[in-house]
Amino acid sequence: MDEIEWLSVPEFAERIGVEASRVRDLLREGRLIAVRRGPNSALALPADFIVPGDHAPHVLATLHGTFTLLKDAGFTDDETMNWLFSPSEELGGTPMHALREGRRAAVRRAAQTEL
Repeated sequence: MDEIEWLSVPEFAERIGVEASRVRDLLREGRLIAVRRGPNSALALPADFIVPGDHAPHVLATLHGTFTLLKDAGFTDDETMNWLFSPSEELGGTPMHALREGRRAAVRRAAQTEL
């Protein structure tokens, strides 16, 4: 996961045009996940969670269902993040890359094989 661009909560919020408190709400609701990184163990989110939109960048919509599937299977946020950014032979790349390509069903099938 070294090549991932990590954003702090305020940086992530700025990129999608909302207040940092809204990103924290999304984290509490399980619509986003973050991991602790760096010397201060600050919460960090991957920039890859953000996709361009017609009017403004936004969070990739298919993430929430994938997070829910993995959480229901007992994955922690750290395990989910690791799974999303680890190469998958079945998907021909990382699950995150497949989600960004619109291959939600294939990603969820791959996730179910992990359960």
